[in-house]
Amino acid sequence: MKPWVVKLGGSLEKSGGLGGWPELLAAHGGGRVVIVPGGGRHADFVRAAQERWRFPDVTAHRMALLAMEQFADALVAREPALVPATDPAGMKALLAAGRVPVWMPYPLAAFDDSLPCGWEVTSDSLAVWLAGKLGAELVALVKAAPDPRPACSAEGLARSGIVDAAFPAAADAYSGAIACLAYREADLLKKAMEEGSWRALPLLERRATGTAPAA
Repeated sequence: MKPWVVKLGGSLEKSGGLGGWPELLAAHGGGRVVIVPGGGRHADFVRAAQERWRFPDVTAHRMALLAMEQFADALVAREPALVPATDPAGMKALLAAGRVPVWMPYPLAAFDDSLPCGWEVTSDSLAVWLAGKLGAELVALVKAAPDPRPACSAEGLARSGIVDAAFPAAADAYSGAIACLAYREADLLKKAMEEGSWRALPLLERRATGTAPAA
């Protein structure tokens, strides 16, 4: 069974939209779901600090990864069934044991030269990047925006500022399905996890074919 990557946006924590998402994924995602945390207000601090102190993008990139880890730590503390993990091998071992890994991105992503070090790459693109390394069949982005699908495409989401600027290219390089859910759509993902199928989720169109990839 191929894993699913679920990215919980840091904006959920800032807006109060996190709701019962950690508990839902802990209860229904064991053995299937890997959680990618956003950066949220911790990443906002990094942006403000860079503007004030003028440190280089590579420093901001590494600090933003640590911001994601702070949100990951909060998720793990909130729901003990979630387990921190740093790399695909560790995640796959946890999945095989029926657990739900939460990605701590710094060890894997901080010094990878294939990743651009700039704000055009945030946790959305990183979720797709990790999904490729895991061989995941689905990336599900959970967003605080009430209607995060203005054009049902990666390009539309990027134009609307809902995902980062690098996301369309990351999506093109990923062969799995990508879904985008509003914070109020937990029931959609719950049903998908119960049925073991992502086909009924709100999938993004793919630039190459105009449709989601086959399972």
